[in-house]
Amino acid sequence: MKLPDYFDEVPRLRVQDPLARVLGCAEDGIFEYGYGDAVRLTGHSCATVAAAYWLTWLALEQLYPSGLPQRGGIKVEFRDDARSGNSGVVATVVQMLTGAAGGSGFKGLGGRFSRAGLIRNRPDLVLALRFTRLDTHAAVDVGMDTSSMPGLPELDALVALLSSGKTTAQQEHSLATLWQARVRSLLLEHGRDRRVFMVRPVCRLGSDLAPQAA
Repeated sequence: MKLPDYFDEVPRLRVQDPLARVLGCAEDGIFEYGYGDAVRLTGHSCATVAAAYWLTWLALEQLYPSGLPQRGGIKVEFRDDARSGNSGVVATVVQMLTGAAGGSGFKGLGGRFSRAGLIRNRPDLVLALRFTRLDTHAAVDVGMDTSSMPGLPELDALVALLSSGKTTAQQEHSLATLWQARVRSLLLEHGRDRRVFMVRPVCRLGSDLAPQAA
């Protein structure tokens, strides 16, 4: 299976999963994921899938400045309900990378390693997602805003044609090229642009967590 070359340019994510180590699934429980894995999982490469992968990458970079992120040791809260918009797609990628799951997730082994209930809805969040370490309770809010990126009118026109079922084979090829160029730009040219990908550490106030000023 041939994926776009730029997928290999997107930084990969290495995590350690204690359950995988105990069960002998991977040496030292270490897994490595790339953007291509998120695409294979969801079946497409778009801004939503790219954001789900990269926001998780940025959040874990912030939460684990030294050492590997601990898969299964992270709670992820969503501002939007899983049934609204693209939240379900985002949750699918987040679950792959962090191990966090909703109520139907893995219930644990001998009282340990449970992942069920680690994906939750929290509508009061300012940004889209909050990642929290279960061991230290350190947390970070993340979100994406593409309004500062230049528009692509030609791509918008082709998407409109596709929606109407009137595209030719050549137009579909052009759409695919422009579409992936847009995703590539998002990940590789704007991946560290804090106007696009927002990362805000959360400070603890009393018994709750409050976002720090950007």
